[in-house]
Amino acid sequence: MKTNSMTLIKKLLQYIAVLFVAVTINFVLPRLAPGDPLLYFYDEETLKELSDTEKQEVLATMGLDGTLFHQYIAYLKGTLTFDFGDSIQYSRPVIDVITDYLPWTIVLVLPAMLISALVGVLIGAYSAWNRGKKRDSSLLTLMLTFQAVPGFWIGMILIAVFAVNLGWFPTFGASAIVPADTLWGQIKDITWHLVLPIITLSIATVGSNYLLTRSSMLDSLGQDYILLAEAKGVKKYRLIFNHGLRNAFLPVYTNLMMTLGTLIGGAVVIETVFSYPGIGSLLYGAVNARDFTLLQGLFLCITLGIIVANIIADLTYPLIDPRTKKKRKKLSEEAH
Repeated sequence: MKTNSMTLIKKLLQYIAVLFVAVTINFVLPRLAPGDPLLYFYDEETLKELSDTEKQEVLATMGLDGTLFHQYIAYLKGTLTFDFGDSIQYSRPVIDVITDYLPWTIVLVLPAMLISALVGVLIGAYSAWNRGKKRDSSLLTLMLTFQAVPGFWIGMILIAVFAVNLGWFPTFGASAIVPADTLWGQIKDITWHLVLPIITLSIATVGSNYLLTRSSMLDSLGQDYILLAEAKGVKKYRLIFNHGLRNAFLPVYTNLMMTLGTLIGGAVVIETVFSYPGIGSLLYGAVNARDFTLLQGLFLCITLGIIVANIIADLTYPLIDPRTKKKRKKLSEEAH
């Protein structure tokens, strides 16, 4: 029990250290970006006419007055209380702007990741079982193509074919300009707007899940216990799922969690192509507007998403693969 507590404390301290470094980088990066944030309020000619006092007053409203050290201390205090100041673009608290956009990203990313993982894992396992055959090479070629094609290009093709030419789906946005009268009508409308972005994001990410599953399965299928089970006459589907995929799933699961943590920050390209009001498009707009306070809040949101995904993956590893729990226990005993 003591060993488990010490391990948990060490992990917690590691994540706190990572978060502190990420928060510090989060503070520095927007200030290294080229451009003056005052240009969002004024054009260059007007800006030249402002006195230094007037400039300082405007910077004070954005929390950019004073030395970098004082800005950093104020930033740390605000981070601890989730007070990131007001957005330059929206003249609203940053946390309120993020909470307005974050649900739209979640309803886009989660279904896309589940579809991508399910399709990638199943096809990857099937391809590995048929290694060297024509069906394996065909699937490998297809998935490598998906992996190489940019996500924005996939989105543009889908818009051109299914939205513009066929008129089956909307071309942009997350809902109709005039919302439906009923709740069911609103849900149907939002779902219809999500179809093309979800398909685009799924296609753009399925290749990595497939390739990792195929590679892990090829390694797993070459093990002695697979050959023994096959010699005993174990059925094909049990060999693939109960013996092969179960032992090859850990790296796939790790990749899935890391990808999910990253994409919670927003699928910037996909959301921009579809003019989708998620964290990705919000981030793109904040960069263009040099909105330092909003950028800091968004970067912290992305960082927290990655760290939380790491924590969830770390805690659930023993459930996915019991060997992980035994290995940790052995390492802890050796350390003591």
